[in-house]
Amino acid sequence: MKLCFYGADKEVTGSCHCVEVNGKKILIDCGLQQGADEDDNHRLPFDARQIDCVIVTHAHIDHSGRLPLLIKNGYEGKMYTTEKTCELLSIMLRDSAHIQEIDAMNENRKGRRAGREPEEPIYTVEDAENTLKYLVPCGYGQITELFEGVKFRFTDAGHLLGSASAELWLTENGETKKLVFSGDIGSRNQPIIRNPQYIKEADYVVMESTYGDRDHEKQENYAAVLADIFDRTLARGGNVVIPSFAVGRTQELLYYIREMKEQALVKSDPDFPVYVDSPLAAEATKIYGGDLTGYADAETVQLMKSGFRPISFSNLNICASADESKALNDDPTPKVIISSSGMCEAGRIRHHLKHNLWRAECSVVFVGYQANGTLGRILVDGVDRVKLFGEEIVVKAEIHNFRALSAHADRSGLVRWIEAFEPKPGRVFVVHGEQTVCETFTQTLQQMGFHAIAPNFGAEYDLLADQLLREGTEPETRHAEQRSRGRRFSAPFARLVAAGKRLTQVILENEGGANKDLAKFADQILSLCDKWER
Repeated sequence: MKLCFYGADKEVTGSCHCVEVNGKKILIDCGLQQGADEDDNHRLPFDARQIDCVIVTHAHIDHSGRLPLLIKNGYEGKMYTTEKTCELLSIMLRDSAHIQEIDAMNENRKGRRAGREPEEPIYTVEDAENTLKYLVPCGYGQITELFEGVKFRFTDAGHLLGSASAELWLTENGETKKLVFSGDIGSRNQPIIRNPQYIKEADYVVMESTYGDRDHEKQENYAAVLADIFDRTLARGGNVVIPSFAVGRTQELLYYIREMKEQALVKSDPDFPVYVDSPLAAEATKIYGGDLTGYADAETVQLMKSGFRPISFSNLNICASADESKALNDDPTPKVIISSSGMCEAGRIRHHLKHNLWRAECSVVFVGYQANGTLGRILVDGVDRVKLFGEEIVVKAEIHNFRALSAHADRSGLVRWIEAFEPKPGRVFVVHGEQTVCETFTQTLQQMGFHAIAPNFGAEYDLLADQLLREGTEPETRHAEQRSRGRRFSAPFARLVAAGKRLTQVILENEGGANKDLAKFADQILSLCDKWER
């Protein structure tokens, strides 16, 4: 009986773990790597044909985004998830595949001019559509037998519509162990969806730690705080640009904007125009507006049955086409633009940033986690210029990092979740967090009396003997080695990549430093970039 760590280990994205029991291999999540976590999303660290079944905790792409790659590589088994996750995956995987195809097409256009070999997309829309045939919906609290000696149950994680923690009972050689995968644990009191449900017992827990080193800012009234930013920006003739995850966060924002309008909190323009510029977000919003029985809190379900629509209001506009999206930046009317992707790595949001970042009257409001190496993280960290579509853009817009609004539990929420186990689990594996955060939260748990470790990518653990079989590889070493090997980089270049990782870490360690020192540090980095930029 073995647990293998294949992604989001001392990193935030690319969640993927595997349980081996009675000769069967059960994969829990298969997500895309994003930002600085990315090595090569084209390759899986295992043979897809040897996987016997898959459990998917929720629809976010960093947990589900490589499911079509499994199918492309020969997997033909079932994929168990909740009913709402099935619905969301039907739109999210197609959207992800479309992005892969567009990215490959753009790279190949450049590659032909440079004489490079053509690249294939990670997977195609056809692969994504084929994946949907293997999805098996399961209800919360429903115990399902996967194989002899293996059964599981979903519990509401309160992170996203349909999100779940997975409880597995594994029996081998007459001995049973209970293993719990937290999935992503949600914050309490989010609109529409329920609070995370707690689990009481386990022998082993694989637990996320995204915000394991900090608590969220406390806000009594999210709508009022956001309304103040909107009011000041719209009054001076600017646009409010919000990079937002199309599924979950966009719908939450619409809920708060409805409250703003009902209470007339934006004085400069009480019925200000709001544009959701994401076909994916539009489709997801339809799902959020459907029957949420068993997923939303009881009060919301009752209100919706009476005709109440929590994410609908006047002057809400959906941009379906690319032409409608482009027209937003030609229209001088001050407006709120909500567009994906949430970390600014792809999609229409990059065009809106190009047209609005340089305008001092505008505001960019971040409302979700920004992973290392993403454009969103770079902007939150305070750069004065960025490059978009080959053009240098000065950053003059106000940048707001609205940390209070998060679908992830903060440190206190994570502690509350793990403390629900009675007695304490035999061991807690801390995953799904930046390396320093994983290590910090591991220390927190150890101080609380938990036997906690933060495993590396490629680590293997014997669940019957309760011992580590393989150490795995630290993120910095793994990224340098894989990039050097996969792209035939020279040893000096691999060393340069590793140095870049260290620089990123040093930057993060300086958070909260004196503004003067941070400005000097930024100037030194930008000077180096200007010298070496090609």
